[in-house]
Amino acid sequence: MAAEENKFRPDWRLRCIFGVIGLLNFAAALDATSISVAIPRISEDLGGTAVEAFWSGTSFLVCSCVFQPVFTLCSEIFGSARMLFGAVVAFTLGAILAAVSQHFNLLLVGRCIQGIGGGGIIALTEVLIADLIPLHERGKWMSFRAVTWAFGTVLGPVVGGALADHAWRWIFWINLPFCGLGLILIPVVMRLHRDQSPLWIRLSSVDYLGCVLFVGSLSSFLVPLSWGGIMYAWDSWHTLVPLVLGAVGLVVFIIYESFVPRQPLIPTQIFRNSTTAINYLGCFLHGMVMWCVLYYLPLYYEACLAYSAVIAGAAMLPLTLTVAPLSAITGIVIAKTGRYRWAIWLGWALTTLGIGILYLLEAGTSIPKWIFIALVSGLGLGTLFTSMMLAVQASADVQFLSITATMAAFFRTLGQTVGVAIGGVVIQNRLGVEIPAHVAGLSGGRAENLASDAATLVRYIQSLAEGSNERTGLEQAYASSVGIVWLTMCGIAGVGFISGLFVKKYPMTQAFKPRQGIRSETSQLS
Repeated sequence: MAAEENKFRPDWRLRCIFGVIGLLNFAAALDATSISVAIPRISEDLGGTAVEAFWSGTSFLVCSCVFQPVFTLCSEIFGSARMLFGAVVAFTLGAILAAVSQHFNLLLVGRCIQGIGGGGIIALTEVLIADLIPLHERGKWMSFRAVTWAFGTVLGPVVGGALADHAWRWIFWINLPFCGLGLILIPVVMRLHRDQSPLWIRLSSVDYLGCVLFVGSLSSFLVPLSWGGIMYAWDSWHTLVPLVLGAVGLVVFIIYESFVPRQPLIPTQIFRNSTTAINYLGCFLHGMVMWCVLYYLPLYYEACLAYSAVIAGAAMLPLTLTVAPLSAITGIVIAKTGRYRWAIWLGWALTTLGIGILYLLEAGTSIPKWIFIALVSGLGLGTLFTSMMLAVQASADVQFLSITATMAAFFRTLGQTVGVAIGGVVIQNRLGVEIPAHVAGLSGGRAENLASDAATLVRYIQSLAEGSNERTGLEQAYASSVGIVWLTMCGIAGVGFISGLFVKKYPMTQAFKPRQGIRSETSQLS
């Protein structure tokens, strides 16, 4: 290991590449989280329905999730730099369409295109880190990426809140300087080796049927999962038919990938290692918990504490400001010690505790109380951010390192999508129970209408006179409903803690065989 360390010499170009990676991850995280606090105002301005408002956030996550493995496959054919350039182009185009939209249809198209680009940025970041940095050094460099992502996540709710009331379109316009700089720098600094075989040979090896099965089946599964109980009832054919077709399609995809293609889109061998599989589950659960908190905690602040959108964004800082430094510190410590299991165990313990005590948040909770309550979950989520990614890569087969690393990011994004959907189902069902219990005189139809959209209900609560019986009752109903969301996520975090106990120890000395190193050999292993 000492000999290997002496051979690794990062130069200016490698540092520039990581600067670009950090810049693009910051933009993607900023965009993904800034819209949550602005959804009520966007829905009001564009006259959106409940499902359209919900999908303005969820569509980004769904598209980001579905296309990540496809970007990894394409990077092996056309090169990571070219595909990253294409991902940034898609992200930029989507931002422009969303910014100029005058109705929800165009906004949702823009968000979908942005999600595709954001998924490419996330997937190719993992590929580049795996291809450019040996495992024993990777924690230090991953911590830089984690900090930029977490910093974007921190600023997202604040920026979204500041722009929500009067200039929400700038939530999308603000991406353009970062994207423009990325499009200039990618061709300049990302001069990487890639497969030099004839293009027709590379294209002939593509798992086309696998791509179609995966994208179509996962989309068919996630779309009804997100609208079930909101746009259509769970027992409606609109929900059940695509959900079942998607589930069946994913089973067919798994069977097909196991036996048919010589170079499958997602090799099933990567799931045979128990530590890899457990950490994929952990990434999925981590995404569920983290994004559910990022999505619904600002709504709690606005509905139950009467905070404006910008103050609600600022109120997220006790949680989000702990994620960034803990992600960086954890990566550095793992790189120094070569041990990662302690971070997984500690992270899940703190996350389970932190999400559980969010249940103590009530209507009118004092500022010191919610600050200290939110800190605990931030400590846990930050510790997990880097540790599970490194654990996946430590247990990976070097032959499948790129797709193994990408799938960790994929499962986290998949968890984000499912987490927001589960949170929406829980809060809607609980509002239907809590509103009649806390607000006297509401007819069943009106209570059901108020309960149908948690984001729109925030604007309605804020429009009522302070101290009125209806407003007080609705604030209490909202706090009680969100509390059930936290209990649900606490149980999910508990599953993560139990599964994490079975993670095995692997040495951080994996052989380093990059497929797409920097052309200038001064920054690579000689």
